[in-house]
Amino acid sequence: MKKALEITPNLEPLFGTRDENLRLMEDALHVRIDLKSDALHVEGSQESLARVERVFSDYEYLRRNGANLHNGELHGMLKLVVADPAVTLRSLAESGKQRSAGIKRMVQPRSLNQRHYVEAIEQTDMVFGIGPAGTGKTYLAVAMAAAALLAKKVSRIVLVRPAVEAGERLGFLPGSLQEKVDPYLRPLYDALYDLLEPERVDKMLERNVIEVAPLAFMRGRTLNDAFIIMDEAQNTTSEQMKMLLTRLGNNAKAVITGDVTQIDLPNPRKSGLVEAMNILDGVDGIRFIRFEDGDVVRHHLVQRIIRAYDGFGRAQQELPLSMPETDEARPVAKPQ
Repeated sequence: MKKALEITPNLEPLFGTRDENLRLMEDALHVRIDLKSDALHVEGSQESLARVERVFSDYEYLRRNGANLHNGELHGMLKLVVADPAVTLRSLAESGKQRSAGIKRMVQPRSLNQRHYVEAIEQTDMVFGIGPAGTGKTYLAVAMAAAALLAKKVSRIVLVRPAVEAGERLGFLPGSLQEKVDPYLRPLYDALYDLLEPERVDKMLERNVIEVAPLAFMRGRTLNDAFIIMDEAQNTTSEQMKMLLTRLGNNAKAVITGDVTQIDLPNPRKSGLVEAMNILDGVDGIRFIRFEDGDVVRHHLVQRIIRAYDGFGRAQQELPLSMPETDEARPVAKPQ
């Protein structure tokens, strides 16, 4: 079947950079789209034509109602739309708007795993987000925490990170306590300042409504009515992970993020995150969301870099173990 869709004056942003959004719909929905001067000619099955037409009508509705979707954000939303017939551009935008009340940016997942992650955070009190760099694990968690705080679902946010580089012994570093730990917690600050007005963040930090602290200072506490985020969880020990997970109090929610390919501990096998994945998998009330390189939302090169490193790692594992040199085999240095 063929159908012609009229091109309105403000529809071009939907096409994407170099028509990448049209190509996405062609590949995923098995249609052919020909761009003419005044219309788009779409050829495909009746169901596919209806879905393409729905995308265009939803975009026009959102545009007329003041939605300004950037291309990266729009491309991510379209990935979700073409992957699931039950999902529409309009429903994604409206749910993102509800989720983002009071926040500068729309909290909008850009991949299927990101969508599962956001939904798991909404529905579950403890979520593990595990995957490579750039997949939005930390940013989305901070965004959901900020939204929960502004909606008065919790009374505070607690952001935690292990300071592995300093061995969690920060006393020898110069400056006040805050100045000592700031370098290790900077990614969490960056997300907060990107989502909320800087003055608002500063006030919340001063009043301890938002608390940013190294993991070492969580021992012995009970965190009630709080949204807790532990970032870089792959660098926790088994004892630290158990300690943090058992801090959960009444009306509290915890999100634990990490990348098991970037463990900085002296013994990577002792990672608390790796152990928790084995111990807690299948426990009722705990969700594990695993991200892949296809979920990367940074520069397109980041996906390629991650794939290259993964391929190199697999190749190294397949190499035969080399035998250590014996004293007989080791060459003897000649006297000078």
